[in-house]
Amino acid sequence: MYRQTVLAAIAAATIACQPARAADPAPLAPTQIVAAAPVSDWTAIAPADLLVMDLAPGPSGKARRVVIQLIPAPFSFAWVGNIRMLAAAHWWDATSINRVQDNYVVQWGDPDGEDKVLAKPLPPGLLKVPQSNYVVAIDNQALKRFTPASTGESKVSIGKDSYADGVEFRNGWPFASDAKTIWPIHCYGTVGVGRDMPPDTGTGAELYAVIGQAPRQLDRNIAVVGRVIEGMEYLASLPRGTGDIGFYKSAIERVPIRQIRLGGEVPDLPRYQYLTTDSASFKRYAEARANRRDPFYIKPAGGVDVCNVPVPVRRVP
Repeated sequence: MYRQTVLAAIAAATIACQPARAADPAPLAPTQIVAAAPVSDWTAIAPADLLVMDLAPGPSGKARRVVIQLIPAPFSFAWVGNIRMLAAAHWWDATSINRVQDNYVVQWGDPDGEDKVLAKPLPPGLLKVPQSNYVVAIDNQALKRFTPASTGESKVSIGKDSYADGVEFRNGWPFASDAKTIWPIHCYGTVGVGRDMPPDTGTGAELYAVIGQAPRQLDRNIAVVGRVIEGMEYLASLPRGTGDIGFYKSAIERVPIRQIRLGGEVPDLPRYQYLTTDSASFKRYAEARANRRDPFYIKPAGGVDVCNVPVPVRRVP
């Protein structure tokens, strides 16, 4: 008994003399991973690739600016080219937001666009785009140039989903694909081209932004031309239209658009960066979005929808 007591005392003393083991650090939340990302993991967005929409001030008198990043070629390049021409011509000035459908889209353009007499004339030279341009062939040489290879891994794959054989991120954008083609997808904040019934594909004069759950059924049916990177709150909080599919019934309900300009024409525009999607930080961020282990969560989900991994965008500090 005495021997056991002595051995226990020695063991206790030994344990007490050992340095305390540091507790394992708590897993980081996605926002913390983004905040800790080094400068080298961020990519600048050129002002020329931004579309800046200034709405009339809200009821409080506060300015309302929406900043849209246009998708790079080879995706939707003909529609984006039209949009650049429309912006350069200041065509959207004094047009309006005409439709706000709950859990779906906000849509803007010429409110008289369907009236051949009252419709605002479009600038000359706009392209008529075929439906085939909704997708890009996997073996397209421009796609190979578009995809970065700076880290030896050109894309971040999320796997399959209900709408495509594969979903992934390339060069800062989410895409879906099959064995032959790849296409941009509809997530919250995505900007697309309004159109009439097929084979019409729209010119880009009428645009919309997704303000609800990702309407992925629109993928490959409507052109995706960009995404809102700032000012989404000014679109998502607008009064819903009470007409069919959310159109405003009267002119007084419409939200006036003061102007839409390309970023290079806006002197006070901040600089923006996105978290490079082939970076180590983005891969950690995507994994954390799929498996939340930070203290609030009890059980990791084990997977994630591609639209639930929004690419982080920040103003340059």
